[in-house]
This record gives sequence, C-alpha cells and structure tokens, in this order.
Amino acid sequence: MPSLYLHRFSIAFTVVTFLSLCLPFPLSAQYSFDFTEATVDSIQAAFRNRSLTSFQLVRHYLSVIENLNPSLRAVIEVNWPDVVTQAVQADLERERYPYNRNRLHGIPILLKDNIGTADKINTTAGSFALLGSVVSRDSGVVRRLRKVGAVICARPNPYVASASPCGSSSASAIAAAANLATVTLGTETDGSILCPAAANSVVGIKPTVGLTSCSMVIPISPRQDTIGPICRTVRDAMYVLDAIVGYDVYDSKATKEAVKYIPKGGYRRFLNFDGLRGKRIGILREGFFSKNSVQAKVFEQHFSLMRYGIKSSM
Repeated sequence: MPSLYLHRFSIAFTVVTFLSLCLPFPLSAQYSFDFTEATVDSIQAAFRNRSLTSFQLVRHYLSVIENLNPSLRAVIEVNWPDVVTQAVQADLERERYPYNRNRLHGIPILLKDNIGTADKINTTAGSFALLGSVVSRDSGVVRRLRKVGAVICARPNPYVASASPCGSSSASAIAAAANLATVTLGTETDGSILCPAAANSVVGIKPTVGLTSCSMVIPISPRQDTIGPICRTVRDAMYVLDAIVGYDVYDSKATKEAVKYIPKGGYRRFLNFDGLRGKRIGILREGFFSKNSVQAKVFEQHFSLMRYGIKSSM
C-alpha cells in the first residue's frame, strides 16, 4: 500500500473521529445497528428510524478498511475529504426532507479505479503513470450516482499473492465480500465483473454494452466495455443498476439505442424471491479456462480483440 495513501487515511480517520464530536447528529460509537452483511434496505430502514446516519456508516467502513485493508489490499485510496462531506450532506438532506429519497441516498459505494471522478481522488486504473492527473468531469455513471445521493467512498485495487480473485474488478468483489462498503461498482470487457463475483461469492451484473455510459472511464474496447454493480445481494445490485443505466450525451452512440430496452419502472419487477426454487446449480469439474478447453480458445480470440481495442481507444 503506498505510503501516501497510509498518510492520507490516517489523517482522514483522525478528523472523522473529531467531527463525530461536532456534528448535530447522534454519533455514539456504540451502535444498535448490525453492520454485518448490511443491505441497502436494512440501512435505509435504520436511516428512517434514526438509529443510523450516513456519517456513522462511513465511519464504520473507514474503520473496517483500516483494519482489513493491510491484508486484503482491496482499497487503493479513500476519497478524502469528500467522503465525509458527502455523508454529512446526505444526513442534512434527510433531516430536512425525510421522504421520497432514492434507495442509494447516503449509501457508501466503492468505484473501480478506471471510473473517472472529478474530485480529489485519483483516477489511475492502478497505474503510477496517471497518478495526480486531473479528470475534467465525472464519468457518466458517477454523475448518476451523485444525482441520487450515493456517497463515493473509496477506490478498490487489489493485489493478493496467495490466490487469484479473478479479473480486473476483483477488488470491487473483495470489498463487497469483506463488507468494506455497502455496494461496489466494477467494469468488464471480458469476464472482469462475472469472474471475480463468482470467485468471491458475491453478485455481479454485466449490463449489455450501452446500457451504462462509458464516458470518462479508462477504456479497453468500446465494443465490449461496460460498467456494472458488484454487491452482496441481488436486490442491492438491482438498486445500483437502476441508478447507473441510461442515456449519456458524452456516450450517445452507445447509449441512445440501448436505453430503449430499459424496462419501464426499472429492473425491480424482475426480482423473484423463488427464482431459483427447483433449479440445479452446476459446478465445473475442472477450471473454466483449463488447457485446450473451448473456453480457453475463445478467450484467446477475445484477448486479441482487446489488445487491438485498447490501442485505438487510448
């Protein structure tokens, strides 16, 4: 973990602790709320009954990141100080206007490091070459998340020597599985959402290309790139998907056709509690990309397209 990150995080956690003594919300360190495997719905219920604030939620996740990240290495940078500002703003909005809030209002979300944010946090895709570069505007998906009041918490970017978490969105999947944030966002060109979601036993949704805008997202291939949620539950993933799909003038060629297929009222009507009842779940007897498998050969062809695509996209 970079020393710069450690320094910034130490300062952030100290100031967050200080602010907890100064704000007009009940911020006791003792919570009645159970953070373990918390869902968007359970958090929103706690917001409504005033047993939890967004500030408390952010403070909890920062504490978990501080404790677990040295071993998980799932977070490369905390969005300091904006994460605190956004959390406090969400609490103030809830105090003034307590009704008709989006489900993601005040909910902390981790963004993969290739998704651009026009704030103090870096957008580097994990590369030192882009450290300190300035993003001119929020990416299309981040603009939509800010509109519904989500709190941009941190950036995941993993490295684990002992095992493969599978795919470039693996930090988002690790962060979701380890409860480092309520929900996370990843990107996929070829397996980078689905594979780490499967490897970390969480829910990943790869939207059809064009359903989510790729503007201000560091690209590989415009023919394949897409942004999607990685969460602990299908319902939470649906909430994120509903928030990020839609037309974007900065990615109009891809999004203008795809938006026609967004269901009226969103994706909630497709949730079915008994959807897997009576179904059989298959487990591969050998690795999906085992040597000489059809999948391995197809992936090699896809990889050739990716190598071409990234040159033209960059």
